[in-house]
Amino acid sequence: MADSSRKSVVLGITGGIAAYKAAQLTRDLQRHGIDVQVVMTEAARGMVTPATFQALSGKPVYSDMWDASIPDSMGHIELSRGKDAVVVAPATADFIAKIANGLADDLLSTLCLARECPLIIAPAMNRQMWQSPATRRNVERLLRDGVAILGPASGDQACGEVGMGRMLEAAEIAEAVAGFLAPKLLRGTRVLITAGPTFEPIDTVRGITNLSSGKMGYAVARAALDAGAEVTLVSGPVNLPAPAGAEVRRVETAADMFEAVKRNVARANIYIGVAAVADYRVDKPRRHKIKKTDREQLNLRLVPNPDILGWVAGRPKPPFCVGFAAESRNLDAYAEEKRRRKKVSLMVANLAQQAIGADDNEVTLFDDKGSHKLPRASKDVVARQLIAHIAKIYKNKKVSSKR
Repeated sequence: MADSSRKSVVLGITGGIAAYKAAQLTRDLQRHGIDVQVVMTEAARGMVTPATFQALSGKPVYSDMWDASIPDSMGHIELSRGKDAVVVAPATADFIAKIANGLADDLLSTLCLARECPLIIAPAMNRQMWQSPATRRNVERLLRDGVAILGPASGDQACGEVGMGRMLEAAEIAEAVAGFLAPKLLRGTRVLITAGPTFEPIDTVRGITNLSSGKMGYAVARAALDAGAEVTLVSGPVNLPAPAGAEVRRVETAADMFEAVKRNVARANIYIGVAAVADYRVDKPRRHKIKKTDREQLNLRLVPNPDILGWVAGRPKPPFCVGFAAESRNLDAYAEEKRRRKKVSLMVANLAQQAIGADDNEVTLFDDKGSHKLPRASKDVVARQLIAHIAKIYKNKKVSSKR
């Protein structure tokens, strides 16, 4: 299934020391499935080279307003035409002042003035410059004009000081831009998602768990948020930052996760069970650490954990249910059998050995119309494609139920 919603942006780079972060930002935007056309100011060219960005983006880099290679030498018109947004990162105090006051004396500032698409800027400057009354006035004017402003953050600065003005990290900017551009396919819906592993204690220091990193579940949560949904994320123990805007419930055991799902499922329109829930738990975990001996074997009695997805799908009025199946072989047969047995609308399947802990994934979607294979891509891109598929089926089911 090809991604027909691929976006395209102009990435404007100005002459702040944070310009070096724009190289990673170019990569991160592409990882989100966004094409990048780089435009640099002359000051930016003194910080980083155009050759770097041509290599990363695969496109020529522009900085000359009179570049003869652009049709009619109208770069300020042509380069933003058909783009979904102009993103300026870093945006210096000088550039912010230009845009706020309608000044246009180079390619990038003229392009911003002539654009017909949204403008997103990521400020980057010394803390005194950020706090100055002039910069505050200019930022307020940009906000009134509908410009989206990402950051800045507080932290160490190139001048050796610490304070507000530091540009957000490339990954944060890319995630925000992807969310800004995502179609709001789930606006008005409430989505409940489980993610990560569970941890089943053996004693006070040992337990049974699995290799799930939680990356796929967190990517699905971000994609649902970007699609306009209200998201509750029930997360097992992972080392990942909470998706901005999600209501997060942190749990450890399968029983904890089940209780959290039961408390939140009644208000959910869609349930997506991404978590790798342990199938079994120790019947009677020890209250103290089990001491190792050289002569004794340790025997553990395991009992089944609750089937969370099966319970949700079996409710009298269940939400739209999506399950995940990680298999090591016979992917199609096992996934479709699981979908029918659980009675869910959609099953997302992948080979566990290719996905666990990785930053990318390759999945196949199984629904009433058959199977749909998604090409291998970053988990963020896969998650957005999945959410688009869920939104389509969910909408069709709602329409059918009203007939």
